[in-house]
Amino acid sequence: MPSQLTLVLGGARSGKSHYAEQLAAEHADGPVTYIATAQAGDEEMALRIALHRARRPESWKLVEEPVMLGDALYGHATQQGCVLVDCVTLWLNNLLFGEHHTYPDTGLITPPAIFSEQIEALMSALQTAPGKIILVSNEIGLGIVPMGAMTRFYVDELGRLNQRLAAQADTVRLMAAGIPVPVKG
Repeated sequence: MPSQLTLVLGGARSGKSHYAEQLAAEHADGPVTYIATAQAGDEEMALRIALHRARRPESWKLVEEPVMLGDALYGHATQQGCVLVDCVTLWLNNLLFGEHHTYPDTGLITPPAIFSEQIEALMSALQTAPGKIILVSNEIGLGIVPMGAMTRFYVDELGRLNQRLAAQADTVRLMAAGIPVPVKG
């Protein structure tokens, strides 16, 4: 049976992770698996990761998967369970920069093959993975058009991915100042 998919969108410090964690904590039918996509590339990110870990219940299973998100969903989603993915934004970043790819400052951006492959693997997994799935992603396209070809490419691709995820989701919430605003469902 396909999953019940919830997408939680929001800006930086909007409360999206906390809200998604509350939704997962309310899931009483079975176990919760937290799939973390972040990698501690520096001290500040390591601190953020530690703070997220500290507030999660010890009973939740942790899976750290920065790239193969579709495979992680296939491997950990269960009919009675809940999978929380935090977050799609960092995962997309990992696909683009994980193998130290470099990009031009101007002109067209050509992402590595893994970029499209893994996005399609995620979309496929979401169509067939059982149970409850909660995805957290940033809504970063609400401001000005960014400078630099790579930054524009990233903003555009995350926006396109968020649209695809929202179209497939049963429920979409946009976090604004810690308040979940219903968008869909």
